Amino acid sequence: MKILQQASLLLLLSTVSCATVAGGTPLGIVYTSVKGPVAVTAYEGNSKKGKACATSILGIVATGDASIEAAKNNNGIKKVASISHDITSVLGIFAEVCTIVAGN
Repeated sequence: MKILQQASLLLLLSTVSCATVAGGTPLGIVYTSVKGPVAVTAYEGNSKKGKACATSILGIVATGDASIEAAKNNNGIKKVASISHDITSVLGIFAEVCTIVAGN
């Protein structure tokens, strides 16, 4: 019984003692909600924003188009000033990645 308790404790510590990072973005095991920059251009106009998202359920089914081109097309952006992303994940059950493009 004591070996089972020690193994359980070791497993727990191995999953919670380290911060997880993917692509420069910190990820939480229980919940993640982060925003971050991807790229900035020399173009300064950013009166429009376009957003495109992809989602995953249970890591089994993933759908959507979170590409830069889809985000540009969602608001008719021709010249890109900046690109950023939003990532949300809940318990590994649901995850969403969105690309946000600002420009004119």
